Amino acid sequence: MKVASLETLSCDAGWRPWLFVKATTDDGLVGWSEVTDSHGSPRGLAGVVADLAPLVVGRDPSAVEAIHWDLYRRTRQSPGSIVQKAIGGIENALLDLKGKALGISVAELFGGPTRETIPLYWSHCGTTRARAWQVTGTAKLGSYEAVTALGREVVERGYRAFKTNIVVPGAEPRVLMPGFGRDGGIDRNPTPELLESLTRLLEAFREGTKGEAQPIVDLNFNLTTEGIVRIARALEPYDLVWLEVDSYDAAALAHARRRSPIPLCSGENLYTLRGFRPYLEAGAMDVASVDVIWNGFAQSLKIAALAETHEVACAPHNYYSHLATFIAAQWCAAIPNVRLLEVDVDDVPWREELTTAVPEIRDGELAVPSGPGWGCDVREDVLRAHPVS
Repeated sequence: MKVASLETLSCDAGWRPWLFVKATTDDGLVGWSEVTDSHGSPRGLAGVVADLAPLVVGRDPSAVEAIHWDLYRRTRQSPGSIVQKAIGGIENALLDLKGKALGISVAELFGGPTRETIPLYWSHCGTTRARAWQVTGTAKLGSYEAVTALGREVVERGYRAFKTNIVVPGAEPRVLMPGFGRDGGIDRNPTPELLESLTRLLEAFREGTKGEAQPIVDLNFNLTTEGIVRIARALEPYDLVWLEVDSYDAAALAHARRRSPIPLCSGENLYTLRGFRPYLEAGAMDVASVDVIWNGFAQSLKIAALAETHEVACAPHNYYSHLATFIAAQWCAAIPNVRLLEVDVDDVPWREELTTAVPEIRDGELAVPSGPGWGCDVREDVLRAHPVS
């Protein structure tokens, strides 16, 4: 069996494109992975996959580690970013092929599963209903009363944790993202208005959940180190699972962690062991957020193993299609140090049709997929029905 072709396919998922890698063998077996890059360059990422394809086509797809290192060596002068995402996507498509060829799940390829179910948290809770309610067919987050109602919904649907962002409900609801060039300004300072917005948001959620589901607040790259500390201290009364932050400076993040009364989760924008090692050595995070589709499954296992030696739990960064959720679930099934698995509840309604299987969720937990490979495939007819404009 040899790889006959390697290609990318994309679809318009409302407010961002989803991008997939499809690896086909000479005997017709197909392996899938997802490489969605919502905040970078989807076309650039697809171009990198195409550039790397000649290093993969014609080879035995079961030699995943050897192919990974060939791709890494060829791109050594351009580490991280879309190059790493392309390598991770290729690696994951090959692992899907290998699992299918052997008739076992990817987790079983690596000695799993270690568990039967994985605890979840509802991600972008309120965020999606503020910025994309039209395309998801959900209620608009038009008031703080709507936030309270959403809190009740979280509990009623069995989730014991949920994550939100700096969301301001209203007739024109907003999600504040100054770190991504939105909302004006470049300073990323913690203003009194921002502090008030977050505390008012969490008050409304608490009224709805009655304390039966814990919040997570994701600050992304939106605040300086000082801002992270000030927000953490302001949010201490709300019993957060963790405060999620991004930083490209391990020492700065470690400084914030030492002063934060709330556990810090970080790492979704880090790549490979080399990226995570200085943060773990500095004691910069309580929970490591690992993006399995960007790092690649096998490389993400190494990150989890390194985190375990530092007594740090892991939580997959996962805000994509159901295929990515299946990949993240297989990773959780293969490692011993899982905290929670991220899943988007609100999304485009046809997401359930895009894959041949959907996550089995009950009482806020996901059953580990047991099918060969990732446990699901992409339906190309559904994908092609939603072209990227």
